[in-house]
Amino acid sequence: MKKIFVFLLIFISFLVCNAIVVQDKYQEVNETFNEKQEMKGIYISYLEYLTYFQGNSLTINRAYINKMLDNIKTLGLNTIFLQVSPFSDSIYNSKIFPYSYTLSGVEGKNPGMDYLDYFLTEAHKRGLKLHAWINPYRISSSNDIEKLSKVNPAYSLLNTNDVKVSNKGIYYNPASSKAIDLIVKQVYEIISNYNVDGIHLDDYFYVDQEIDQVNYLKYIEKNPNITLTDYRLNMVNTMIKNVYKTIKDYNSEIIFSIAPDGNINNNYDIHFADVKTWLLENDYVDIIMPQIYYGFENQYRPFNKALDEWVSLIKNDVKIIPVLAFYKVGTVDNQAGSGKNEWLENDNIINRQILTLQKQKKYEGFALFRYDFLFNENLANDKTKIELQNMKLTFNN
Repeated sequence: MKKIFVFLLIFISFLVCNAIVVQDKYQEVNETFNEKQEMKGIYISYLEYLTYFQGNSLTINRAYINKMLDNIKTLGLNTIFLQVSPFSDSIYNSKIFPYSYTLSGVEGKNPGMDYLDYFLTEAHKRGLKLHAWINPYRISSSNDIEKLSKVNPAYSLLNTNDVKVSNKGIYYNPASSKAIDLIVKQVYEIISNYNVDGIHLDDYFYVDQEIDQVNYLKYIEKNPNITLTDYRLNMVNTMIKNVYKTIKDYNSEIIFSIAPDGNINNNYDIHFADVKTWLLENDYVDIIMPQIYYGFENQYRPFNKALDEWVSLIKNDVKIIPVLAFYKVGTVDNQAGSGKNEWLENDNIINRQILTLQKQKKYEGFALFRYDFLFNENLANDKTKIELQNMKLTFNN
């Protein structure tokens, strides 16, 4: 009798322990599923570096980073888009690009630590994902070549067709095979040395309408039927496909995302970003993040209409995660026509946009531009605080 009782006791204990393990596994899987279902992102740009990092000790800068990550975590966000290369440079230990002037004040000067590594380590400790954000073609917003480090790969290309110096700044030529090769090498350098969750590109593609004239004229000698627009779209597509392949060949789990102009026409008329192809064919991008920086009352492109236009373009498995203009909260939007005062008069636009997105069948999440406009007291206003409180309530429901 005692043997039977002991056996039953052992068997019941086994069932209970097994149930706990299964429950824990289910909970873990469910948490992962929920996280994948909704990205809640935020951008940290080089402008934050200029605000917080220059002229401080590493101890102070680490404290700033920790505070930034704590703020992001506390609000309920889960993904960071960190600008790791704003100007043909790096905030990490690179063998290709010089250290960014945004950290130390001088391009090429060692800032004393690997900022990407620190951000990444601390973000992952807090359960936050981090995507490395690259500006692929911009070398400098100034046309002063003296500010370029001699080790910047752009420096040796200054007198070639691979780099353009203009009154807008200094840029790589998107039609240059050397420029494309540099971008791909940078992506590989990042993913092979850092455990990033993704690679992200913004909407800076063609910023100069004459940068590739020599390339195009040479190209149409053998291909006379291609228009300049199609040529430029092909050049950007070549870069995008090469980046995508490089990422997926190395690690298919790393996400590749692009944040194009929210105005679809601008992508074709100004930036030469072929978003329709990216959302029709495979092997270009995993996530499209259009910058839908419009309010509901925007006279020319109201938020709902812009969102529907983007969703209707998706014919493949690409996910859509719009970027929202938190920087407009509490301000006048002079580009919105009759709706210019919407952001000034309302304190729930961002929250309403998030709620609108959540009703979309293709909803995968959102991202906010940018950190300082949420958490920097010098930029915040009464509307900012209410918007943040509204978002907290939404996240908790």
